Amino acid sequence: MPDMVAKAPIDERLAKIVAPTVEGMGFELVRLRLMGGKRATLQVMAERPDGTMEIEDCAKLSRALSAVLDVEDPIEGEYSLEVSSPGIDRPLTRLRDFDRWQGWEAKLETAEMIDGRKRFRGILAGISEEGEGDEVLIEIDEGTIGLKFEWLADAKLVMTDELIAESLKRSKRDFDEADYDEIRETDEDSDEGSDDDSGEDRRPEPHEVN
Repeated sequence: MPDMVAKAPIDERLAKIVAPTVEGMGFELVRLRLMGGKRATLQVMAERPDGTMEIEDCAKLSRALSAVLDVEDPIEGEYSLEVSSPGIDRPLTRLRDFDRWQGWEAKLETAEMIDGRKRFRGILAGISEEGEGDEVLIEIDEGTIGLKFEWLADAKLVMTDELIAESLKRSKRDFDEADYDEIRETDEDSDEGSDDDSGEDRRPEPHEVN
């Protein structure tokens, strides 16, 4: 079954190189793109099977992929490696993504015209169980339609207040309150305060690979 994780031939080749490391570390490869420009950028989106991906996970995976790419050396010239989570308005690149995010608003684009249009926006209605089971169902103004997964060129969730709220709820469910209580008690019992309360975001800088 084809997917949209990697579309261009160079992306497919790079995906085959990095996928074993990504999966071996317990992550799933969501999307890979080699972006051109004055300085090329290799963008890798990944997540854990439960959909989570912390900053520390990105940093750890970035270091591992850098080592693999240094050995394989598949890209000519200098480039930057960017490892990230799919984000809230995530791309939908695998057939199972459309079932997992059923009920949420999405934007789909097909490679060819379908009934005079290529862009569809509506509520995901899962996967068709008829035929080969490879049709993505989406509720648009005209009703629920089915699009063959192989017809799609691009698909992503739409950023809405409801989606943001759901993302925050998921983050809270993943947070271990028992661990937090233990840390809080330790801080309260300590006579030493923290020297760093700036709240600065310490997201890792994109890793550069020569």
